[in-house]
Amino acid sequence: MSKMTKPDYENCIANLPNSILKKFDAEPVGKTLPLLDPYLEQEYENIIVILLDGMGKAILERHLSEAGAFRSHLAGICKSTFLSTTVAATTSMMSGLQPCEHSWLGWDCYYPQVDKNVTVFLNVEMGTEIPAADYNIAWTYTPYENIIDRIKRHGGQAYMAAPFMDPELDEFTKLTDRVREFCKIPGKKYVYAYWNQPDGILHRKGCGSDETHENLIELEQEVAKLAGELKDSLIIVTADHGHIDNEQVMMRDYPQLIECLERMPSLEPRVLNLFVKPEKEAYFISEFNRLFGDRFNLMPMDWAIEANLFGTGRHHPMFRSMLGNYIAIATGDLSIMSVDEKFVSMHGSLTEDEMLIPLIVFET
Repeated sequence: MSKMTKPDYENCIANLPNSILKKFDAEPVGKTLPLLDPYLEQEYENIIVILLDGMGKAILERHLSEAGAFRSHLAGICKSTFLSTTVAATTSMMSGLQPCEHSWLGWDCYYPQVDKNVTVFLNVEMGTEIPAADYNIAWTYTPYENIIDRIKRHGGQAYMAAPFMDPELDEFTKLTDRVREFCKIPGKKYVYAYWNQPDGILHRKGCGSDETHENLIELEQEVAKLAGELKDSLIIVTADHGHIDNEQVMMRDYPQLIECLERMPSLEPRVLNLFVKPEKEAYFISEFNRLFGDRFNLMPMDWAIEANLFGTGRHHPMFRSMLGNYIAIATGDLSIMSVDEKFVSMHGSLTEDEMLIPLIVFET
């Protein structure tokens, strides 16, 4: 069983973009990343960040050799955000803000303006394909400035490549080719490249699968090839979170719990945002702990906020209103699903397997 670890907002994916902002003479919005800062003291024409979704420390160590390109260039280990999930962590990577500051908290977030749980990246009602509104809810109520635009606003060059921005980037080699194209542009520049694997494979096949192993080998080989070709470049490879193989149960199978809630849980199956009816609190606490107390930590939401799990920065005006009065955080390998999806591996909680991420650096 993986140990539990709290987020560290001084050694975190949210710090990395602030190091980049500082390097490009754009005002950081938070603390920089001590692991990365020494590498940025030297001048490079190209500073490149490649984020491989889901490639946590445990996945890296399980599948790749110490002598291989990634582990032999490991600068150190840092942590994901809380929640350790793509929505929260990549938004921190894009903005330099902590989750409490940007309020993109999980795959499904409750927005009080529409009184709905919304699948943030898809802008649909949770568990459906129904548009949550005729406008983008997250960008309307929780907008932020990304560091690409911030660098440009301060007179620098910055570029981004990701399959969600350009559907043509449907293979990792196409993504790295796009990075090569950006690097041919004259002048000092920042390039951010996001890739949605091994996360998708991990969800479907699990942490120890042959498919995961083959994908990690391919990603490592392609990045090593890129590092061997580029000149005058600093290439930083990291992840947004790790993964843990899980067992799943369905929330609908516990109607006695659902009856205690004002709405279905949101955020993630491994971290439940709970709006418990005040008159049902005592029963809900007792029944939830009877059922899941050995694999989830149920606590008042205010305790999690006061413990700075979501961050140490100034709270976004929307932040508290998106959260209920209780939170349940997975301490074991169980996920509690609100929608019909089967995932072999999951993430979102505070185990080391989910929270610890590598910082890999190639200097060319």
